[in-house]
Formats: sequence, structure tokens, C-alpha cells
Amino acid sequence: MNYLGIDYGEKRIGLSFADELGIAVPLSPAIAKTLKERFETIAQIINTRKITAIVIGYPYNMDGTIGFKAKEVDQFIKELERHFNLPIHKIDERLSSHQAEFDIASLGLKSKTKSIKDRQNARKTGDLDSRSATLILQDFLETQVL
Repeated sequence: MNYLGIDYGEKRIGLSFADELGIAVPLSPAIAKTLKERFETIAQIINTRKITAIVIGYPYNMDGTIGFKAKEVDQFIKELERHFNLPIHKIDERLSSHQAEFDIASLGLKSKTKSIKDRQNARKTGDLDSRSATLILQDFLETQVL
């Protein structure tokens, strides 16, 4: 199985990949200006990496309910299904962005100012989104029976 992990965002879509080895790795995010262009990026990855299933972070509220953002992700999932006809697995993504931000900040950064600047840059470039997608995909992989 080849998996594509997705952390959906209105402007940036974080992406990650894993195969039968079971280790998720970040990919370059889909950050094109239009949703159509972001779908083209996803299609290219699906084709070149021979993706057989998609794992997407699902933004439950902290109390476990489904809010506005989850409904937005539901619409995105419908588009993924329409475009790619692949199995899609929703994974609870609560706090994945915070964990990704913490991971980036703890990669040996020396000063508080630099860590804030690096976190802001990671958010703008989509690196944070792809790191979140990696955490989401790895969580999924760890729940699978091998």
C-alpha cells in the first residue's frame, strides 16, 4: 500500500507519503493559488507515487463534535473522491498542528526569536502543514495491523 497523507487547509495543503515500510515522510505542500492547481499537484503525486489510499486529518472540536472546519474538510473529501476514486481514511487531527510546530521549534533552534521566525516561515511555506500531514499519516499507520 502507498498512502498519501493530507492536512487540508484553505490556502495550503500539507502532504506526506508512506509505503509498506510504515514510515511517513513529508512531501512538498500543495500551495498553488487555486484549488484546481492544488488538485493537479495532488494528482501528480498520486500518479508518480502510485498512491492506493488517502489519509486525511479530520478536525474534530476538542469536545469531539464536528464543527465548521470539519464540514469544510467533508467537502474537500467529496472532491477527492470525485477526482481520484481511492479509499479515504479520516483521522482525528486534534493538536497535530501544535505538535508539528513544537517539533519544528525543537529542531535545535538557539533563540526564542529565531524559533518564532522559523515557525512563521514554516507556516507560510507550508512546511508546517506537511509536517502535520506526516504526523496524521504516521498516527494512521500505527493503528494498522501489519
